[in-house]
Amino acid sequence: MRIGELAAAVGVTTRTVRHYHHQGLLPEPERRPNGYRDYTLRHAVVLARIRRLTELGLGLAEVRDVLAEDAGKDLVEVLSELDEDLARQEAAIRERRARLRALLETEGGVPAEGPVSPRLAALFQDMAHAAADSPMAAKDREMLALIETTASPEDRERIMEVMGGALATPGGVERALAAYALLDDLADAGPGDPRVEEAARALADCLPRDLLPGGWGDIDHDDSFLRAFYADFAPAQAEAIRRTLRILMEERR
Repeated sequence: MRIGELAAAVGVTTRTVRHYHHQGLLPEPERRPNGYRDYTLRHAVVLARIRRLTELGLGLAEVRDVLAEDAGKDLVEVLSELDEDLARQEAAIRERRARLRALLETEGGVPAEGPVSPRLAALFQDMAHAAADSPMAAKDREMLALIETTASPEDRERIMEVMGGALATPGGVERALAAYALLDDLADAGPGDPRVEEAARALADCLPRDLLPGGWGDIDHDDSFLRAFYADFAPAQAEAIRRTLRILMEERR
């Protein structure tokens, strides 16, 4: 048989046959005087076995082990490992689907900042009622999504708890709405604008005093993350947030 006939008989492409030659899985036959390779039935048997093994999900390195002289022993071992790996993948897929269902069933729909946890999605829903059209509120939601992704489970749980509690207190939504409006008004102002202090005080009134972790350092420290954080806001807004953090830290002492 020529390579095209072998490939057609087993149901693969000639490119696949050449790849298996290159990987050392399928022995190359001798070339005839006319330059063509002459494949035998044995080549077809081995190629068919390679196809069956790869269709099971084995990688080529695993197929090579199976095709070794002690193939019977290796086949059982490799197939057992494959079965265990598929079971792990199956469990991971079930977990991912459960998370997707929870997101799709979130009250109010999937938030623009999603995917996020159902708890944060509920918090976003409360915030949307407070300031649906506020650019500062949108930045706030983005920051909370970032925190949920990067914070430790303990810090994440604490922050979600205190933020949700702040909005749930009497007047909490109204205070948040007023603070967002003041910060939005500073979008085109400079850091020396007299409204900066008013916005900082209003924002501090919205935030729980235990929002910052106990190990929080100097907010004016030349830290790359803080530089990036403040740079995301207009100058006056960044200054208002700095003052807000100072107020929270001073009141904790």
